[in-house]
Amino acid sequence: MNIYFIRHGMTQGNKERRYIGKTEEALCKEGKRELQGKRYPQVEKVFVSPRLRCRETAAILYPHQEPVIVEELAECDFGVFEGKNADELQESEAYWKWIESGGSLPFPEGESREGFARRCLSGFEKVRRECQKYQIETAALVVHGGTIMSILTEVGRPKQEFYDYHVGNGEGYQLTLEEAVSEVGVWRTL
Repeated sequence: MNIYFIRHGMTQGNKERRYIGKTEEALCKEGKRELQGKRYPQVEKVFVSPRLRCRETAAILYPHQEPVIVEELAECDFGVFEGKNADELQESEAYWKWIESGGSLPFPEGESREGFARRCLSGFEKVRRECQKYQIETAALVVHGGTIMSILTEVGRPKQEFYDYHVGNGEGYQLTLEEAVSEVGVWRTL
């Protein structure tokens, strides 16, 4: 089974390097244009985060597919950092504590990295089970950068650190799952 993890197209918040998790933000014109200029693998099924930017991306990449929304694949809840960028958070003591922790502290009034990873892995497991149940051999997950990094940090081989799986907007990874093999192969494809 091949699963393609695709990060949503660019938004204005991405351009401004903002923490955008729960915010419903549409793709910007540049983001739509970039997606239309790339080729993506054909798949039997498309799964998406509930966020607008992911649903819009899926509609551009797979216009003839009806995507399945998987709530657990939503981006991290950035708490009080939501909608802000690093420049706007320079005076925040909570921000500097979080930075100094290497991102291991929970976002103030938001999610912890561990809680976010558990949620994302739960969503991935739902997708994997549905693909097995209906004998789907190729699927796309149109999700967020944080979602991709969280899942692949746990299931990707060779084992890598969280930020090693970072991808740009509209980029992604191909993950190959083989029932007879416990390892998962991951490589950048898009």
